[in-house]
Amino acid sequence: MQEKPNVLRKIYLLMLAIGPGFFAIGYTIGTGSVTSMIVAGSQFGMQLLWVLFLSCLFSWVLMEAYGRYTLVTGETALYSFRKHLKFGNIIAILIILGVTFGQWNSLIGILGISANAIFEMLALFIPSIKGHEYWSVLTIALIIISGMYYLLWHGSYSIFEKLLVIFVSFMGLSFILSLFIILPDPSEVAKGMIPSVPQVEGGKMLVAAFVGTTMASATFLSRPLFIQGKGWTKENMKDQSKDAMWAAILIFIISASVMAVAMGAFHADGKVVTKVLDMVYALEPIAGKFAIAIFFIGTMAAGLSSVFPILMIAPLMIADYQAGKLDTSSKQFKTIAGIACVISLLVPIFGANPIKAQILTQVFNVFVLPLVIVGILILINRKDLMGKHKAGWLLNTGMVMSLIFACIISYNGVIAIAEKF
Repeated sequence: MQEKPNVLRKIYLLMLAIGPGFFAIGYTIGTGSVTSMIVAGSQFGMQLLWVLFLSCLFSWVLMEAYGRYTLVTGETALYSFRKHLKFGNIIAILIILGVTFGQWNSLIGILGISANAIFEMLALFIPSIKGHEYWSVLTIALIIISGMYYLLWHGSYSIFEKLLVIFVSFMGLSFILSLFIILPDPSEVAKGMIPSVPQVEGGKMLVAAFVGTTMASATFLSRPLFIQGKGWTKENMKDQSKDAMWAAILIFIISASVMAVAMGAFHADGKVVTKVLDMVYALEPIAGKFAIAIFFIGTMAAGLSSVFPILMIAPLMIADYQAGKLDTSSKQFKTIAGIACVISLLVPIFGANPIKAQILTQVFNVFVLPLVIVGILILINRKDLMGKHKAGWLLNTGMVMSLIFACIISYNGVIAIAEKF
């Protein structure tokens, strides 16, 4: 009887050892990512699995690069850009503006989808609330964002990390369990690794959204700060590498599970996702309301795991630029996070379709990615900064390939937006 707590404790300690990787998962897999995966899976099956794989592979490379740089130099990302790069001030400011715009846009959609998901799950069990959607969704959104802001006001790095462990665990278990309920055709999954782009309206935008949510610049820029918060030093070089690898693997497994569930539930029947309830309603004939509840729990956990770090990103980047330190307690941090909270309520207030809003906002996240890659590519190859730990041929190859990939996707995003408008 004594062994169960020991086993559970070992699992808990293992998850805490991942540490900064949970923030990477939080930034990467939110309702924006879930929405993109579901829309892709429902419309195109597993056709875009190869895009997800490459995005996760290059995310691993960039997390490794940023993590290694910080452990060796003790410096954070934007502070280093400003200090060591020519025109570093301008580059850092452009990155702050671009990432803040993309992440706050994502936040608007994330909160809208999360509030809608909670309302629709409640409506399944309490039908009397139907017909009061607008005020119910707005109230739920206010409760979520107020709770998150309260935690940010009173929290610390260790508390934030433990909360993300809970959110990410619920999210991962819910989506993987949903995968076993649906059981998609393995041959269809395998076909998804063959590169191709859907030649339909919105296909290019969906590809850009995939990369925008999976190769999120915020993930890499914030990593040095969270490594700092974790208290890691040069002695933790192997821990940092394992953390980056496991974060990338988990992002791929969870995201691919969502896409596969959507393929199994929607694609074969030609169903189209237009609102939040559509994303899970097809599960009911297979496993009843229990299946819907499982997937909703995953969707809500995805939303909560993203809202939390996204509220932090703008004040963290500004503090990084100013002093290169993790700041979660200053008046500046709380004020900027509060502004983000107010902005996040736009979709619930105006009653917009959060799924359409979310796909478009994910596209904007790719535009600063090339700058984020170029910056670390230069810094990690400087011997005066890195010494014997400067990037070798393998890491450099990965970063150059990720830069080429990011540029192609950014161009693709420009074309997609031009076609849309």
